[in-house]
Amino acid sequence: MFKKIYVPIDNSDYSNRAGDVAVMLGKMFGATLVGGHVYAARLHGDRFKQMEVGLPGRYVEGGKLEQQREAHNSLMALGLKLISDSYLDILERKCQQAGVTFERKTFDGRHYRVLSDDIEASGYDLVVMGALGIGAVKESLIGSVCERLVRRITTDALIVKPASSSNGTGGPIVAAIDGSPWSFAGLKTALNLSKALERPVEAVAVYDPYLHRALFSSIVKVLSERAAQVFRFQEQERLHEEIIDRGLAKIYQSHLETAQQMAKEDGVGLKITLLDGKVFEKILHHIRDTSAWLLVIGRDGIHSGEWDGVDLGSNAENLLRLAPCNVYLCGRKLSPAVDAQVGFSNKGLRGSEERGM
Repeated sequence: MFKKIYVPIDNSDYSNRAGDVAVMLGKMFGATLVGGHVYAARLHGDRFKQMEVGLPGRYVEGGKLEQQREAHNSLMALGLKLISDSYLDILERKCQQAGVTFERKTFDGRHYRVLSDDIEASGYDLVVMGALGIGAVKESLIGSVCERLVRRITTDALIVKPASSSNGTGGPIVAAIDGSPWSFAGLKTALNLSKALERPVEAVAVYDPYLHRALFSSIVKVLSERAAQVFRFQEQERLHEEIIDRGLAKIYQSHLETAQQMAKEDGVGLKITLLDGKVFEKILHHIRDTSAWLLVIGRDGIHSGEWDGVDLGSNAENLLRLAPCNVYLCGRKLSPAVDAQVGFSNKGLRGSEERGM
């Protein structure tokens, strides 16, 4: 499933956990690991120039400032490169112990930009990185480099959370299903991981019947009597309560049944759960209740449109920040041959898979 896995490293506890997860996956799937570290020598050089105005006179006279500048730039470039190599040495030793092929990359530049450019150009199957970095504090939810990076790439990304075990122990893999091609591709990944890790897998879907009720409650406060008659407000409200809301439940249940059929054809038992309410909130409660090890979600959802121009769906964004477990953002697409809203085909599921754009 994975042939080349990319691991951005910064020597934080979170990136070390990510390295352990990546090594585990690399060993299981026979993948090559590529460790990457970005240092910012040029940024330090710019800062040094800004501080030059405050240097004592003895450092400025007789060309000493230029000498100091050159010495600092040379030392920083060499020193930061040596530090980067030391970080990657640790991951390389872990790979050697696990029998995993390892490659290394170091860059000088803006962290998330350099990493995203390399990821998009290199064709990795998966990016594994820590949710937080070396600058994390108690109130941190997601690191700035991690967040900016996942917004700029379409490659699948496994974000390792600090509260999650890195050695594969813990709860189930939970796949969030909404009928979108990203969610079905995510389910396929979850099924493959379930078999490789010998870990239970679940699928959960959430529909929201309360949104329309809140909307109608808001509308009734502002509609005039004439407008209510034209809009036929009471009939519209009854239509949503009796048909549309119930229909949503049936649609999302059918998505889960499609997921169950996919799992059956893969030889995997799949528990399915249908919930009602605010999507990200209900999924968040579910993964907490089940002590999930991994949540697999699509980068975008069923309401996505080519005109949106979004980098992450709103539910994916909320869950990336708030989920206490590892989060897998799926950028690939899979469209099962069976229409989930109609039922199953006796011929089974033959889907088409493509990269997310």
